[in-house]
Amino acid sequence: MKIKKLKSISPFEVILIAFLTLLAIITIYPFYNVLITSIANTKSIAEHTPYLLPYVVDWTGYKTIMDDIYFYKALGVTVFITVVGTAVNMLLSVSGAYVLSKKDLIGRKVILWMVLFTMLFNGGLVPTYLVVKDYGLVNSVWSMILPCAISTYYMIIMKNYFMSLPPSLIEAAKIDGANEFTILLKVILPISLPFMATFALFYSVERWNEWWNALLYINQKSLMPLQMYLREVLINFNAQLAAQAQAILGSGNKVYMQSVQMATIVVATLPILCVYPFVQKHFVKGVMVGSVKE
Repeated sequence: MKIKKLKSISPFEVILIAFLTLLAIITIYPFYNVLITSIANTKSIAEHTPYLLPYVVDWTGYKTIMDDIYFYKALGVTVFITVVGTAVNMLLSVSGAYVLSKKDLIGRKVILWMVLFTMLFNGGLVPTYLVVKDYGLVNSVWSMILPCAISTYYMIIMKNYFMSLPPSLIEAAKIDGANEFTILLKVILPISLPFMATFALFYSVERWNEWWNALLYINQKSLMPLQMYLREVLINFNAQLAAQAQAILGSGNKVYMQSVQMATIVVATLPILCVYPFVQKHFVKGVMVGSVKE
């Protein structure tokens, strides 16, 4: 039995590994710090500076958030925006990309030019607000879905992907009597699931992190999404949350405000973060296939 010799590591490789390890620690530490701070309290923070290890496990921050009714309302709004908004995004993007991938489409170049124009110029903040207001979308969850119903950039990538598919697939389906709608549903989409899953995740992350449109068009607290709720907690630890945290503690100890803020960050980030590992393998393949123009 032959024993394989271990490959010697060069000094350059040692330096490179050390550098990448340091870079990984620098990248991961902020997330780690948020997590351990969310289960800290005032006493542990005061006794240990800097706070590098979870010296205590105090769930007051999480309990405070869970006892706030507006957290559940914000979570419900965000889930609705993510599910319905992603469905609208994918429906319009896939439909538009498939139509624009047809070289025999009448006026295709003009339509493509108009689509690309929107990537460079827009009407501006005030005109956009007036349009949304005239459609009666102010203080409506649809104001966080319809104004961003399609991404021109994603649609262009999808179009390039559809154009890269073998024309023989579509020709064979047409010979069998299939129309364009049937071809899209039963031929194109089934072989494009990894590609579609990639952009569905991109859209869902954007919808989950929605806050800008909410900041512009939502004035009612009950309609605010989770990211706006997080913003309110980070900027202003209001009296209601402070009273809830104090009641949970049931003592004269001072509530550690930052633990509530960090707990909110964890709760707002964790759900969408858990989805990434299941779709990550499709990222590179999905984006590269659609971005390469033949």
